[in-house]
Amino acid sequence: MKKNITQIAGIFILLLISTNSFGQEKTNGENQEKELGKVSWYRDYNSAVSMSLKQKKPILILFQEVPGCATCRNYGKEVLSHPLMVEAIEELFIPLAIFNNKGGKDKETLDKFKEPSWNNPVVRIVDPIGKDIVKRVGRDYTALGLHSAITYALTSTNKIIPEYVNLLGQELKALSNNSIQEKYFKMYCFWTGEKQLGSKNGVLNTEAGFMSGHEVVKVKYDENKITNAQLTKFASLHDFKPISKDTSYKPAINDEDYFLRHTNYKYLPLTYLQRTKINSALGHKMSGEKYLSPKQLKRLNELKNKKNKGKILYHMPFATSWKMAL
Repeated sequence: MKKNITQIAGIFILLLISTNSFGQEKTNGENQEKELGKVSWYRDYNSAVSMSLKQKKPILILFQEVPGCATCRNYGKEVLSHPLMVEAIEELFIPLAIFNNKGGKDKETLDKFKEPSWNNPVVRIVDPIGKDIVKRVGRDYTALGLHSAITYALTSTNKIIPEYVNLLGQELKALSNNSIQEKYFKMYCFWTGEKQLGSKNGVLNTEAGFMSGHEVVKVKYDENKITNAQLTKFASLHDFKPISKDTSYKPAINDEDYFLRHTNYKYLPLTYLQRTKINSALGHKMSGEKYLSPKQLKRLNELKNKKNKGKILYHMPFATSWKMAL
């Protein structure tokens, strides 16, 4: 009997150790080195391979100098901390961080992939046997560069690219290419104006307002996606007419994103493009859920049964509102 108790105790200890080890094998995205951003990373290659096989997801490896130079810190802050980028990495891949200035298992993985030590950030997206799915991302320290690799990897592995990832890419491309333009249209009803103009591919943001005695909508658009002429032609189909901005312009704060602000979506942190597309979808009596990330969708579903829904967040800066809600 005493022997059996000892054996049971031993098994319990092993299980406890195993559980603790498993619980600690990923980093804490909210409390870690700046170079790692906000992503929760695996730190062991074999664990990442095991999870890749189990979940049928590619492995996204960050080879990073920790602690690192300004380039490394900025990559963590500017690329690996955007909430939607973080969620895409954690939801669609197995994230693995390998420090390129350490020994032990880090050095073994570094050597396996023939990556240099003490280097600027490099990202590799590989399958469970370590084969590259996309071209190595090196010397490109932009969010757009990483986003392009992510979408290419998903396409190459026959995975569906979620709409929130597509929207993030549209915003990143417009910012990177410096191709955002602004135009104003007058109309009989800016609720309708935002609904219709927000549905057009290439439109990044709409804002209801008043100018020179008219209801107007200010449109920000990506000229690489839609030209001024194309946007004007689309607007004319709905009897919206171009108008030049003057000093009388004033946002219609209480009417901004009219259809969205009358739903629980207003309690969510949303990017400008998410706001625009969701408001337009709701105005057309369609669901806006396809534009949400899994965390945003979970939050929306939680709000259905809550009486106290918290602060209205959709109009606040995205990073700030995300911290408050999620």
